[in-house]
Amino acid sequence: MHSSHVVKLDSEAATLALGEQLATLFHPGLTVFLYGDLGAGKTTLARGILKGLGHHGKVRSPTYNLVEIYKLSRLYLYHFDFYRFNDSLEWEEAGFREYFNQDSICLVEWPEKAGEFLHAADLEIRISYSGTRRIAEFSAATEAGEQCLSHWQKRVSD
Repeated sequence: MHSSHVVKLDSEAATLALGEQLATLFHPGLTVFLYGDLGAGKTTLARGILKGLGHHGKVRSPTYNLVEIYKLSRLYLYHFDFYRFNDSLEWEEAGFREYFNQDSICLVEWPEKAGEFLHAADLEIRISYSGTRRIAEFSAATEAGEQCLSHWQKRVSD
């Protein structure tokens, strides 16, 4: 499995647009890990995804609340940020396990802070800096992630 794809992002608007494009492929049961340094654009990408799924309200960074919950017409989207975790046991103690189910989409910033308690993602997105632009690298680790990435690559190449 583990196919990957790279996208160059020249602006915040490009990151938002990428999120909107990805949203058209997302479905309940999907878990997406977002990696990148502080300020890399993880929350901006999440804003684009939410907009693409039909959310028109404000999108807050979940850094202080740990999770922001969005009820969309056909699903729940949980946007997590585990940056403040000092110990992976905090994830287990917070009771987040029930949020990861077949009826929701979970976007997770700083997933490495949850350690072994968090199951593998379907899709991983790593955002990094490259000069004045950012690079988003996608990789799929499950069949569901592979299908998302494959459908997205087909749309991009059309």
